[in-house]
Amino acid sequence: MTSTQRVFKRRLTGMSMLLAVMVFIMAGFMTLKAVAAPASGSVETEEAEAPAPYQDPGVVKSAFLAAAIAVGVGSIGAGAAVGYVGAAAMGAVGEKPELAGRALIFVGLAEGIAIYGLIIAIMLLGKV
Repeated sequence: MTSTQRVFKRRLTGMSMLLAVMVFIMAGFMTLKAVAAPASGSVETEEAEAPAPYQDPGVVKSAFLAAAIAVGVGSIGAGAAVGYVGAAAMGAVGEKPELAGRALIFVGLAEGIAIYGLIIAIMLLGKV
């Protein structure tokens, strides 16, 4: 690998990390806005009622956007993790076939990242 390719790879990695941090910060603000918004029309009554769903379109839009970001970033992260772990696992299985069970467990753990993003999205949309 030439020095120009190394510099390009470092810059590309740095810009990717910066973009990922910015997406996580934006998702955090959207999540905070969606969860912390007060319910409109909260009048105290003697009967215990279920909280009214959010009526503000901005809050609903932010909740859907935050849910989409959570699922999208979680799926991209899971795809990258499965790619790296799967390649390493197949290399290990090629050398020692008895490691196939352990390799499958590690690939499954990497895939769990996407499920966490989906759970967060369901929790966010459950609040709206």
